[in-house]
Amino acid sequence: MYDNIIRQYLTKHGFEALTPKAVLFDMDGVLYDSMPYHARSWHTSMAAFGLDMKPEEAYMYEGMRGVETIKLIARRQWNKELTDDEAAAMYKRKTEEFCACPKAKKMEGVEELMRMIKDGGKEIVVVTGSGQGSLLKRLEEDFAGLIDSRLVVTAADVSRGKPDPEPYIKGLAKAGIKPCEGIVVENAPLGVRAAVAAGIFTVAVNTGPLPDKALADEGADLIFPDMKEAKNFFKQTIF
Repeated sequence: MYDNIIRQYLTKHGFEALTPKAVLFDMDGVLYDSMPYHARSWHTSMAAFGLDMKPEEAYMYEGMRGVETIKLIARRQWNKELTDDEAAAMYKRKTEEFCACPKAKKMEGVEELMRMIKDGGKEIVVVTGSGQGSLLKRLEEDFAGLIDSRLVVTAADVSRGKPDPEPYIKGLAKAGIKPCEGIVVENAPLGVRAAVAAGIFTVAVNTGPLPDKALADEGADLIFPDMKEAKNFFKQTIF
């Protein structure tokens, strides 16, 4: 069913075969249903500084490091280049707003998918643009036996966040694999762009309000509406 799509991926990147040894997951909107809280926090915190960031914009910037998002918006609205310290101070306010939100639940179906991946002898890597300590420290506890902190890439690990491929390239390095030995699970356009640029087969799960076209335009190899459909792909193709 997916043979033609996989062949297209192999031809595009010049690989002989897709031989997955690890699956690289984004965090917000993939592992946790946290994006509505992020969207609200971005809107409220940026308004306090006089920047207009509509909640739905958070989904378009999702995956980018927080300070880079703030610099981008300030550049567009204020025609001003913020320093790292200025952007970090503003991001601190956003973090405080997010921490005041209810605890984000795990995305429905993702734990079952991850268990299937681990039971199949594959590694799980988390690649997130987040620097939200409140979520990051929960990973090993919420996904006990599935996530190893040594296989997590965060905003602190990279100099260039998504959509630059650096986060996914570092994820590959941590797992000790080549691009054709990984599969990415993403939900954000910028995350898809980063994964595709890193040469990794990219599965997009559209858990937010954006149209599928926003993910397709960035090069997603496959797009599913939920984790259940994504699980079927892994079951039929990998295991």
